[in-house]
Amino acid sequence: MIALLGLGMVTVFLYLVMSKRLSPMVSLIAVPAVFALVGGFAPDLGDMITDGITSVAPTAAMLLFAILYFGIMIDAGLFDPIARGVVRLTRNDPLRLIVGTVALVALVSLDGDGTTTFMITVSALLPIYRRLGVSPVVMTGLACLTNAILNVVPWGGPAARAASALRLDPQQLFVPMIPALLAGLATVFVLAYVLGQRERIRLRTAAPALVGAGGSDDVAPTSYSGSADFDVLAPDRESLRPKLYWFNAGLTIALLTALIIGVLPISVLFMIGCALALIVNYPRLEQQRDRIASHADSVVAVVAMVFAAAVFTGVLSGTGMIEQMAQYLLTAMPDALFPFFSVIVAVLSVPFTFFMSNDAFYFGVMPILAEAGAQHGISAMEIARASLLGQPIHMLSPLVPAMYVLIGLAKVDLGDHHRFAIKWALLVCAVVIGSGLALGLISIH
Repeated sequence: MIALLGLGMVTVFLYLVMSKRLSPMVSLIAVPAVFALVGGFAPDLGDMITDGITSVAPTAAMLLFAILYFGIMIDAGLFDPIARGVVRLTRNDPLRLIVGTVALVALVSLDGDGTTTFMITVSALLPIYRRLGVSPVVMTGLACLTNAILNVVPWGGPAARAASALRLDPQQLFVPMIPALLAGLATVFVLAYVLGQRERIRLRTAAPALVGAGGSDDVAPTSYSGSADFDVLAPDRESLRPKLYWFNAGLTIALLTALIIGVLPISVLFMIGCALALIVNYPRLEQQRDRIASHADSVVAVVAMVFAAAVFTGVLSGTGMIEQMAQYLLTAMPDALFPFFSVIVAVLSVPFTFFMSNDAFYFGVMPILAEAGAQHGISAMEIARASLLGQPIHMLSPLVPAMYVLIGLAKVDLGDHHRFAIKWALLVCAVVIGSGLALGLISIH
């Protein structure tokens, strides 16, 4: 009975989120509360939710201050010279431009926010793509692949959700995954080099009338009309702090180094880093208020989601729903497949994270998979890492708002974007999953 109640709760949650009947945050709170009441768990509901909130509090704090920190760095101009340097290094060469696109996206993606990354990338590089006649589809496709890999950082969406859902330490979850993610990133750089060589040859041999039309066997032509009406890199914006560039760069490098080494908990590191960044860059109280307020929307949305997820996971765990559903999964799956269970989870994460939102997958499906794995001696940490290995395709999902920001600013058709990028995303997923298996992130038991 409890298993059926849990299955019904997950199904209703997935339906409401995927059909957009309710926002993910509202669904994460309302659905488990209703099902807990229906199941007769009303007396324990408060304790279950409180336990869930307590378990995710460090993750929420980490996300809050990480988003603020990188937002402050963007405001202060930390990434401006990088973007302009990439523009200068292109030298009107398609190969340099395409490889530089991946480099720029990789650096800016450290803020964990795809929308900001794509706005910076398009504002810096789209005019050059148009001038050289390289299809912007190349830019949008590679930007999505690169950002999806870097979005696995602990303050990005997927890792934070996985850690929250299974009550894991985001730092312990992420650091061992770095080599596999670097392998995926290296694959994107190789792909960019190959596509750049192809575009260089095409543009050198194309008739003048075709130059600027974009397209090749692998790159669909697209409209170049319109122009972006924004400039994230505006050189005269009030928040710029060019004299503090090296301080900000040093602080960011020190912060990321301390994160990887594990000097302090990741939430504490970002708290300290955020405070230092505000004090040095914006010493006046009104300046600090303005910077915090400018990023309030992003902070509130993400942190509220994490605390809402605590309600969902708290009810799933406190009522015993997860254990019962996992038991049914165990009885349905042939025993011969369980030694490969973490590999199966990694492979399944590819279509799941494409057709489902991260909220639906990590809060609705992964806890069940983790409990099923636990019954066969597979740790929750391994299942969480396996679930993150399919992320290189997620940024292409039609459920990701940031992707629409990217293709809208670049004036790229969604069909052209998907036709170009999905096959390469599957290749990168295969590399990351294979690297994870070789490195022992997932294993055959």
